[in-house]
Amino acid sequence: MPIATINPATGETLETFEPHDDAEVERRLALADAAAKTFRHTSFAERASLLNRAADLIDEDVEELSRTMTLEMGKPVAQARAEAKKCAGGLRWFAEHAEGLLVDEEFPGTAAKRSFVTYQPIGTVLAVMPWNFPMWQVIRFAAPAVMLGNVGLLKHASNVPRTALHLEDLFTRAGAPEGVFQTLLIGSGKVEALLRDDRVKAATLTGSEGAGRAVASVAGSEIKKTVLELGGSDPFIVMPSADMERAVEIGVRARMQNNGQSCICAKRFILHEGIAEEYEERYASAMAKLATGDPLDESNDLGPLATASGRDEVAEQVEDAKAKGARVLVGGAAIDGPGWYYSATALTGITPEMRVYRDEVFGPVTTFFHAADIDEAIAIANDSPFGLGSNAWTRDESEQKKLIAELEAGMVFINWMVTSYYDLPFGGVKRSGYGRELAGPGIREFANTKTVWVD
Repeated sequence: MPIATINPATGETLETFEPHDDAEVERRLALADAAAKTFRHTSFAERASLLNRAADLIDEDVEELSRTMTLEMGKPVAQARAEAKKCAGGLRWFAEHAEGLLVDEEFPGTAAKRSFVTYQPIGTVLAVMPWNFPMWQVIRFAAPAVMLGNVGLLKHASNVPRTALHLEDLFTRAGAPEGVFQTLLIGSGKVEALLRDDRVKAATLTGSEGAGRAVASVAGSEIKKTVLELGGSDPFIVMPSADMERAVEIGVRARMQNNGQSCICAKRFILHEGIAEEYEERYASAMAKLATGDPLDESNDLGPLATASGRDEVAEQVEDAKAKGARVLVGGAAIDGPGWYYSATALTGITPEMRVYRDEVFGPVTTFFHAADIDEAIAIANDSPFGLGSNAWTRDESEQKKLIAELEAGMVFINWMVTSYYDLPFGGVKRSGYGRELAGPGIREFANTKTVWVD
């Protein structure tokens, strides 16, 4: 895949980039290694100043950044603007809280005069990041890593190079020492060599299951730590006691955010049969009102999918479901004309032989399932290889407790949609990956958790 900015709204190539050759990759790797040896000795106050300055720069650049993200991957510009502002918030949050999250943990019950755990940086962390949240995915790795005293090498998706370069420039302008945060303009074929280089100490990847397997297998053979955030096919369970109006409103939002291209989008809507017909009617009506078009036009709710291949994959999944008996409530086809648009779609009558029954659909397509009771709803929800997030709508406290206990997911959101917060751990189970980002668990993923005994 060429390293280029291609506007998904038109298919036009706006800018191409020359990949870094082996000599430039080596130069940047050497810079990172040298920076790791010195940056670890900086104070929390110095690192916090760096992150706060980077946050200020994002605030100053927010319109340019949001336009760049929209032109590169097609998200509605209002959502791109919100993403940039969230990044500024994340930088400031870790600047404020990192020292407290990494304070030495005392263990007074041992025979030692003093025994404790201290958290220390491990060095250079390689980040392999996706295009769908081209700033936030990077910042939620970079902010905790830098505050811990690690340094970062970013291998971003090949269709968002301008955003990737802006992120490097952001840290440079904020005053980061040379080598603390760098972007590598390379293809995926160069990742293995980096993982095998002794100067790279760990890796984090957000992306597809296949990419996660590849990175984890190489890193595992080198005995290096990885954090993986992979695909998701999040359930959205609605029980009879739910606030119907709110469950429809947030349900549409939870599915259509980022043009339906988010690992934590609600994808499989599992409805108690007592309210299924009403919910589907309301939901389809709300979907039909969404405006699809130029993502730079703030009146539009949905933009194009990020790539032609992604749009084609969604179309194939929907056609497979239709051929096997799924009923289209709204949408159900690609939109003619320039760009990689797909209509907001809702399908009901989903059966196990359809691809959409278990596969993640990375686009604006909702699938509806019916359940006789909460046990069947949970069984359908768990009948997936993924286990990232889950949404459940009920005002019955006993049902809430059961859902929290039995849903196989890294996150359970009751009466709200799955999202990422600075101060809550983010991650999944099963084939959605392992490890956690954000909050205390996230900042400690790439730390040497060092046990100390003093006698």
